Amino acid sequence: MNAVTKAGAIGALTMALAVPAMADDTDADSVLAVVDGTEITLGHVIIARENVPEQFQQMPDDALFEAILEQLVQQTALADTVEGELSRRDRLALENEQRSRRANTALTEAVEAATTEEALREAYEAQYADAEPAPEYRASHILVETEEEAQDLRAELEDGADFAELAQEHSTGPTGPDGGDLGWFGAGQMVPEFEDAVAALEPGAFSDPVQTDFGWHVILLEDMRMADAPEFEEAREELEGELQRETLEGLIEEVTEAADVEMRTDGIDPSLMRDGGLLER
Repeated sequence: MNAVTKAGAIGALTMALAVPAMADDTDADSVLAVVDGTEITLGHVIIARENVPEQFQQMPDDALFEAILEQLVQQTALADTVEGELSRRDRLALENEQRSRRANTALTEAVEAATTEEALREAYEAQYADAEPAPEYRASHILVETEEEAQDLRAELEDGADFAELAQEHSTGPTGPDGGDLGWFGAGQMVPEFEDAVAALEPGAFSDPVQTDFGWHVILLEDMRMADAPEFEEAREELEGELQRETLEGLIEEVTEAADVEMRTDGIDPSLMRDGGLLER
């Protein structure tokens, strides 16, 4: 927890908390404590718990509840000792936090509206209703930095070297320790250059060196099959991700273009963002 911990970093601040048993009509506005006239509600505790570090989330509810409530009481008492308005730093931090939370609310609401069960099924029908069986490939690859390295490895394969062993020894890609195994994949899951090279191979054959943005590949096509369209539940996660991405990108572009934005950055040195002392001037 941040600020004041349950262990009591402020030893002089001691308080006895009397928390009544929860009634059946308890809600987020239920008051759990009052500190010099300031109410702390169950809603405050709920929000605080959501921001507790993961290691504290495993605490028993009664212990975590007591710790959070005590922290909120301590924070409230400390806050009341500060006179006057917030500092510029704190005010700006709160403005940024409010802006971020309101933006997240807008995005969350848009995503929820766009990913209803009906919308997901409509997306499934549009994408898969008339889909014909499509090829899927199982392949392995060896990724190296230069074409010369790739050519040398291909020559070793021609001489009978074991593909998996070469991948384990030479591949710079994350699949190297697994012998370069990429598993099964379909159209659109690999970059075009890689996908085109795989599609041109027969099972058991390996490619000439293929260049992509990642480097140079030697590819072995292990197997190929024709796959039917996935069932709705199998495609749900993918469809949900696609709708979320489209919705977020569309909404951000729409509202930004519609907003009256006037940039005034001419003559501003970007390095000034590192000068926290400006907040004190």
